[in-house]
Amino acid sequence: MGSPLKIALGADHGGFELKQQLLEHVRSLGHEVKDCGTHGKEPVDYPRFAHAVASLVASGACDFGIMVDGAGIGSAMAANKVPGVLAAACYNEDLARNSREHNDANVLTLGAGHVDPETAKRIVSTFLSTACTVERHKARVRMIRELEKEGLGARRPEADQLAPADIERITDRVKQLLTGPSGSAPLPPVIPPEQLAKLIDHTMLRPDATSADIQKLCDEARQYGFFSVCVNPSYVAEAKALLRSTSVKVCAVVGFPLGAQPPETKALETRRAIREGAQEIDMVINIGALKGGDEALVRKDIRGVVEICMDSRAACKVILETVLLTDEEKVRGCELAMKAGADFVKTSTGFSKAGATVEDVTLMSRTVAPRKLGVKAAGGIRTYGDVVRMIQAGATRVGSSSSVKIMEEALALGARKE
Repeated sequence: MGSPLKIALGADHGGFELKQQLLEHVRSLGHEVKDCGTHGKEPVDYPRFAHAVASLVASGACDFGIMVDGAGIGSAMAANKVPGVLAAACYNEDLARNSREHNDANVLTLGAGHVDPETAKRIVSTFLSTACTVERHKARVRMIRELEKEGLGARRPEADQLAPADIERITDRVKQLLTGPSGSAPLPPVIPPEQLAKLIDHTMLRPDATSADIQKLCDEARQYGFFSVCVNPSYVAEAKALLRSTSVKVCAVVGFPLGAQPPETKALETRRAIREGAQEIDMVINIGALKGGDEALVRKDIRGVVEICMDSRAACKVILETVLLTDEEKVRGCELAMKAGADFVKTSTGFSKAGATVEDVTLMSRTVAPRKLGVKAAGGIRTYGDVVRMIQAGATRVGSSSSVKIMEEALALGARKE
């Protein structure tokens, strides 16, 4: 989608400010924007604006639509009432990518109360730059279109408009999602902040990270009480010195980020990292060997690191890079990690095409349950909501470079609960 697109953009009063920021962002990407309103913060009804956005897309006047309200759910419901529209509410880049690759969605809905402006911009960029090209996905989208046609045959002409009862039902549902059972207080955080911090590996693996970045990382880890800091091998000794007299552990990556080094090289990296103070090792498997069926090499690769970790009482986490694997390969990778004696399996490096997904965490958690291995979700986890979804799917540890933002969200939720 390199050529300029025509984008219909709308919002209700709750999404107005985010809409204005997205207006400039979409234009900065080189696309033409049709602003469907609203144009201020006075209370309005979101179905009217969602319908306007969806109608422009369905008619072909615009290529895609973007609609912002408080949660994004009601607008998706309203937009999907317009024949020809496939609207998806997305809260992270993975969902946006999936909605396009798998579902050919043409309207994106966002919840201003659930995504910050920078996240929303990334979601929009991903949505607009991703296409549905795989034939099996396109075939399923055609099935959805056929279901829509069947439904149209039984509809009354006036059914094209949302009835007042539909609007009331949608509004009530969104209120239920945004508030607690009493309707007056937000739902409490699923994980108390002090417990949440102990599930997080605070991460800094950027290739351009400096000593100042590592200092900041360790200061934040000390402040919030994160389980560990996760750093590249060259910064292990520095991080260990900075965290002396704290409970925060140092985690080092090995074979990072491609996993294509020989087993002997990974073993050497592991030995040195532990000698310099690492208490946990996140090692990348030989992905090509796994996909090629060379299980002996994969097991040797993992076992060489595991044995060194065992000798030093360090934990070993095995990174599968799930985005590059089929479900069968993910299961096999988990099984080989269990046989090699690893302590965790981990989804991603964060340096490939995508990161952790709920589906992958669920699959991995189910696979390693017999040996009670931990599951670390990493890659693309940027919000408190992302963390909660991963924990609910079975993750026992989370790696993120957005840990401070996540904790701030959790603390804010805790304050609102009180």
